[in-house]
Amino acid sequence: MVFFFQNLINALQWGSFYALIALGYSMVYSILMLFNFAHGDIFMVGAYIGFGVSTLLISLSAMGAVALPNWLILVLTIIFSMFLTSFVGMLVERVGYRPLRDAPRASAAITGLMIGIILETGNLALLGAQRVSFPPLIETATYNVGGVFITNKKIMIVIVAAFLSLALHQFVRRTKWGMAMRAMAFDYVVVPLMGVPLNTIAALTFALGSALAAAAGILFGVAYPVLDPYMGILIGWKAFVAAILGGRGSIIGATLAGFLLGFIEIFVAMIFPSTFRDLIAYSIILVILVFRPHGFFGEPYSARLRL
Repeated sequence: MVFFFQNLINALQWGSFYALIALGYSMVYSILMLFNFAHGDIFMVGAYIGFGVSTLLISLSAMGAVALPNWLILVLTIIFSMFLTSFVGMLVERVGYRPLRDAPRASAAITGLMIGIILETGNLALLGAQRVSFPPLIETATYNVGGVFITNKKIMIVIVAAFLSLALHQFVRRTKWGMAMRAMAFDYVVVPLMGVPLNTIAALTFALGSALAAAAGILFGVAYPVLDPYMGILIGWKAFVAAILGGRGSIIGATLAGFLLGFIEIFVAMIFPSTFRDLIAYSIILVILVFRPHGFFGEPYSARLRL
């Protein structure tokens, strides 16, 4: 049981990254019916922006310009990085996706892949191929709870991921912008005719998804403090699977599916050789999708309406 709960804690941390990234995929897909395959690289960009912001704040604090404790530097890093990365998302939507809004979906998908390559290559050209180390903003503290070792970093990551997911859910359900996003997801054609600004909603959707991806990138840097330009490729594809598994447009579904994917990967690696982890994990997801083709909370009617 101790071994089980130890891996459960690890799965919660790993699932937090998938959940935050999957939310961006799910929102863009539900409203614009686009697969934003550049989203994993926006996660990478957010992590690097967080690296730059935190390094700047640490330098200012060391020079005596502003005396900031490390926990406050981390909070400010998350806030500023989410804000800056949201503009990256809006730029991607404006330049890459808006001109192709009425084009075949395959064209938009290929555009997403190209944008991802541009972000990766731009990072390489700007910073080089050498990996960078995320600043150690939090000193690791380990707690022994009944033989289960839990670090303060894992607790923080899970709490922040859950808080951001809940905040997004409340935004979509309780604000007029969220109402417009839900209406656009239901009927992409009629709602703009009623005065809802499609371009504004699309930009807002990309901004929110990119901000959440930035938060995931910073939390990833706190847990695994080595960043490289290709860090977003694999984790981005896996988060895309979680978004599909959660159901089109479902924030709760994307969050739960992200955590579930983390659980499956960790526990499969616990039982079977790690080389079989992805094979077994995604075979399980394939079986789930056979019986739930629209995901956990997807609506068949809205999917037929848009496709």
